[in-house]
Amino acid sequence: MKKQDAAHIYSLLVEGYPDARNSPAILSEGSAFEVLVLTILSAQTTDRAVLKVRGPLFDKYSTPSALAKGKVEEVETIIHSLGYFHAKARNIIAASQTLLSTFGGNVPESMEELLTIPGVGRKTANIVLYHALGRNEGIAVDTHVRRLAQRIGFSNTDNVTVIEKDLMALFPQDHWGDITDVLIAHGRTICDAKKPRCEVCPISGLCRYYLATVKKSK
Repeated sequence: MKKQDAAHIYSLLVEGYPDARNSPAILSEGSAFEVLVLTILSAQTTDRAVLKVRGPLFDKYSTPSALAKGKVEEVETIIHSLGYFHAKARNIIAASQTLLSTFGGNVPESMEELLTIPGVGRKTANIVLYHALGRNEGIAVDTHVRRLAQRIGFSNTDNVTVIEKDLMALFPQDHWGDITDVLIAHGRTICDAKKPRCEVCPISGLCRYYLATVKKSK
């Protein structure tokens, strides 16, 4: 896809979801530590589910030091409603211990350092860097972004690493952090995984899926 076409699509989506860039559901408030923990917990789980455990978790473990000393069983009790809560409990405790032992209790501000923390991959690191630290070093590719990148025509693969590189090549760096939030909003509202609502989509005339599948079949 040409950069000018990608830019046009992005502008239409920003117009359609004016609040998406300013109000990410989970990470709109809180310290960098809270953003890190919540992002680890959000994997394979809905935002609503994570928000329900936010209060109880940070009421008990408000700092990396507190969570680093937490018992796995007690943390599991708080987050048991989330998917993969056994692994997530271990990860957020281990992440807190790493913050203390390696980074002086602070969330590091580089991709390379964040990737050394248990439970943190590029997607989580990108979210933390942008929403907690205001840094655009990459693009977080979750399930919505992966699906939409392929459907719309931003990328030709389902490999998240390649998709991120394709998106970074298409869009200017100052848009990287917002792209994730805008595509997630579109994926949740219109471009559903099973039943995309192409008939009301603001970008259908520019979308590879619509042009090659839906419109062609009419």
